[in-house]
Amino acid sequence: MLTRKLGQKIMIGNDIVITVLEDKGEAGIRIGIDAPRDVTIKREEIFAAVSDANRAAAEATVDDLLNGLEIP
Repeated sequence: MLTRKLGQKIMIGNDIVITVLEDKGEAGIRIGIDAPRDVTIKREEIFAAVSDANRAAAEATVDDLLNGLEIP
C-alpha cells in the first residue's frame, strides 16, 4: 500500500506513471495514467462485468439464446 499526495507519482516499471490529480473527497480521487499504447488499462469493475457476460454467454444453451426472440 502506498500513500501519495496531490501531484505525486507512482512509477510502475520504467514506462508507466500514475499521478494523483485530484481529491474529490467522498467521491474518490482522480488519477492520471501515462503508459505505452500497447498497455491495456481497464477499470476492475468493467473488466469483471465483461468477464461475467462472456462466461454467461459461453454457458448459455440454444434455448437461452432463442428465448425472447420473435421468430416469424
